[in-house]
Amino acid sequence: MRFFEAQEQARGQTRRLLLLFALTVVALVLAVNGSLALIWRLSPLGFHGYPAYFFSVNTAMTLLFVLGGWWVETSALDGGGQALARRAGAREAWPSNREAEQRLCNIVQELAIAASMKAPLAMVLPRDSSINAFAAGWDEDDAVVAVTQGALDNLTRDELMGLLAHEFSHLREGDTRLNMRLAGMVFGLEMIFNMGSSMCEDDELGRHSFLAWPGFAIKAAGCLGGLAGRILKAAVSRQREFLADARAVQFTRSKD
Repeated sequence: MRFFEAQEQARGQTRRLLLLFALTVVALVLAVNGSLALIWRLSPLGFHGYPAYFFSVNTAMTLLFVLGGWWVETSALDGGGQALARRAGAREAWPSNREAEQRLCNIVQELAIAASMKAPLAMVLPRDSSINAFAAGWDEDDAVVAVTQGALDNLTRDELMGLLAHEFSHLREGDTRLNMRLAGMVFGLEMIFNMGSSMCEDDELGRHSFLAWPGFAIKAAGCLGGLAGRILKAAVSRQREFLADARAVQFTRSKD
């Protein structure tokens, strides 16, 4: 298997998708400006031209909502990988008391050497009988890898190493950090939809306010932007999974 070629192909696809993500934000700004410009022209005030700084203010407000939503969402993920893993129900591995968890810690140390990185904290989800694992953390200093009890009970040592090597790739390539940032950006894109929805709400007497028409336009643009953001985030995640598989072959030196 040409795993280095597979890695580079996945990285290239990721770069192209991230460029499309940036273009989605630009397209959203243009869509909001275009929609508001059309509504302004159709209104009685449209005959007098656009107000001063009309497009500048629209652009600034759109970016404020997108980037502000991104900042709010990523700030909510602070606390490091260990805090995130504990919220998911994981605890630190106990290698001195349990043989399976000693094996887990040994594999983590071996893979850290193979990946030339600091060993992440090994954690276990003790009440989960499925076979699964995840990695979390902004960087190597707060990184964790957590495996389910089902993985410890049912996988051979080689199988467990393959599972963990996949998660090591996510840490080594910064995928956990990337996913957190993309999730924040999608939230920011959806903030535009939420703003438009609030503008379309009726008052206490059930009447539409004068903001309903521009609100509908902003809501439509935000819906398309949020949908595009979710699709691109899923596509990026898929490419990072391919990259993690290719990296796992490199770290374990096992094509199986």
